[in-house]
Amino acid sequence: MNTRGQVIRNTLFSSVGIYTEYVLGMLTSIIIARHLGPADFGSYSLVIWLVAIGVVITNAGLSSAVIKFVAELRGAGRDAQIRSLLAWVRRVQAGFLAVVLLGGTILFMLHGQQLMPGFDHAVLLAILLVTTVLRALYMLNVSTAKGFENFRATAVIAVIVAPLNLLLILMVWWLDGPMEWFLGTFTASSFAFWWVSRRQVAPLLPPAGECEPLDDATRKRLRSYTTLVAVIVAVSFITASEVEVLILTLFDSAASAGQFKVAFQLSTGALLLVPGVFGALLLPMMANALAQGREVASRRLSMSTTYLAALAAPLVAFGIVFASEIIHLLYGAAFSPAAFAFACCLAAGLVSVVSQAASSYLLGSDRQRALLITVIACSLVKIGLDVVLIRQYGLNGAVAAFAATSALMGLLVIGLALHYSGARLEWARIVRLLVAAAIAAAAAWTVRGHLADLPTLAIGGALLAALYAAGTLLLGFWSAADLRHFQQLHEHLGKGRPAIVGRLLGWAVRRAETAA
Repeated sequence: MNTRGQVIRNTLFSSVGIYTEYVLGMLTSIIIARHLGPADFGSYSLVIWLVAIGVVITNAGLSSAVIKFVAELRGAGRDAQIRSLLAWVRRVQAGFLAVVLLGGTILFMLHGQQLMPGFDHAVLLAILLVTTVLRALYMLNVSTAKGFENFRATAVIAVIVAPLNLLLILMVWWLDGPMEWFLGTFTASSFAFWWVSRRQVAPLLPPAGECEPLDDATRKRLRSYTTLVAVIVAVSFITASEVEVLILTLFDSAASAGQFKVAFQLSTGALLLVPGVFGALLLPMMANALAQGREVASRRLSMSTTYLAALAAPLVAFGIVFASEIIHLLYGAAFSPAAFAFACCLAAGLVSVVSQAASSYLLGSDRQRALLITVIACSLVKIGLDVVLIRQYGLNGAVAAFAATSALMGLLVIGLALHYSGARLEWARIVRLLVAAAIAAAAAWTVRGHLADLPTLAIGGALLAALYAAGTLLLGFWSAADLRHFQQLHEHLGKGRPAIVGRLLGWAVRRAETAA
């Protein structure tokens, strides 16, 4: 199978996994938010965030190392060393996990009453500890599957477990259960994710009898990579995640924390549903390109950045234009203040998504030190802005701090990658697609205020998508190779129908070939 075919196949499986997990996960979040209300949902979100930060610290550096080094060993024909690599990773993970569980227990015993007043802290602590262990093991299994570039396994995990989790949530909702019951379903689904992922990864591993020890050079690089990336991942989690939920809880209110959680989760999930499908392939793909030479990797960096922008731009435009209708339809009037926060988080997320290729290049080319300095600097800026702005402006301050630091981080990462790779972004193509998105958004804006939320979103979304697609063709964004591939898809999947699409693609191919 050629590279384009392999990427498309992996993208398909990655799409299934990501769409299933995040669409159903978003649906469960909407059900929980509408059932609990802003204040209790803020408290629920804080528990989920504490589990997430425990998992990130436990797996910091390890998940990325597994993806990178499993892909490298496979590419170099040294599959027999993969089991030794994974054994080393599991030992390190166990050490991190012990520290996280002990530290988390101490902190929760000292400050649990301040963070979660009025709840059964013994039950909450048990949920935190058990779920952190299960989620950490599950995420490492997923990283192993990605290292093998077997995105079918990740799709199977999501297809099996995500619907089960939704059924449990619906049962608790039907029984009118309290917040602790919803946390119980989170623990149950964590166990299911771990067990299914373990079963999916086991067949991918080389036979145990062919196991060889890691060579000294790889072991040394593995330790250095893991150490640096561990700090990068742990610190960047503060920059990229909803740490504002914690700070809003401390300095403003649980209700504001719930509003921000809705905005952050919806924007993050939306971005993962479209560009995130391609973004999930970038690290193993970039590691493979670097093994072929710097020039190949530079071209792939430039191309990937352009396509990430092409995927994200219409989604961001749609979210900004229809933020109020989206929030009102999904969460109800109680979460109306989250609409502005959602639009801002989505706009800032565009920069973060576009920087994914640059981040993968820096990790794949062992530029962790430069990335570490950038991440630490941005994290310090974010914490400072969060504390100052949230104290002064509450929810709006949290939105401003998050948007500013997300944009800053993305721009700095792109700049570093361009500096080290010598690549140049395809600015002319990027400007064309941004113009196409702006024109489509302006036209879609005229739909607002005339109909109910659902028909407004349906009509406005269809109009925006059609105008964006037409705009990218008319403005000459797509290359001749891209358009010929679209022609093949149109012939194979659509059987050449509608015919007007085939004629339009044919005209665009001839135009692109003439321009080249």
